[in-house]
Amino acid sequence: MSDDHARHAVKMAKKKAAREKIMATKTDEKGLIIVHTGKGKGKSSAAFGMIFRCIAHGMPSAVVQFIKGGMECGERNLITERFSDLCEFHTMGEGFTWETQDKARDIEMAKAAWEKAKDLIRDPKHRMVLLDEINIALRYDYIDINDVVNFLKEEKPPLTHVVLTGRNAKEELLEVADLVTEMELVKHPFRSGIKAQIGVEF
Repeated sequence: MSDDHARHAVKMAKKKAAREKIMATKTDEKGLIIVHTGKGKGKSSAAFGMIFRCIAHGMPSAVVQFIKGGMECGERNLITERFSDLCEFHTMGEGFTWETQDKARDIEMAKAAWEKAKDLIRDPKHRMVLLDEINIALRYDYIDINDVVNFLKEEKPPLTHVVLTGRNAKEELLEVADLVTEMELVKHPFRSGIKAQIGVEF
């Protein structure tokens, strides 16, 4: 073994020992409040990735879509056609607010979606519940942020993970969350005149 390889092996052994020491202290398990926000693409995609992990492990889960009701959604098609026994899927929105142009209807649908979400979260059989684009409804005050935060703090079962996606997550939600990821926009094809494409955006 060369000196370079030997030094590398010693360095990695030390790193491994340090890592194992840290990991030995991480023994708690809890249902997490997870927020995906930011202007970059991938918030819902990453959340659906976690839903598919739950499905792969045979863990019951559920999805409530707050906004994207009128849009084609590959994840929805796959789950409802092949995994409905493991994942409940509820599309409650009717499209983005600039499409519906009916604030009263948008508020009514958002509140109904939140009521459905609460029922799903309360059911301890669900290991993960995804609230897709709920941050949009919260941003427009269609749902009371204090109601959402208080519910997550007081009524969410201890081992249930709840994932909340959408831009402009409110500070109150970020404060109560266990895990927050902000997707940063660096470059997007839409700005170059390329439309949303199947398999990438939906």
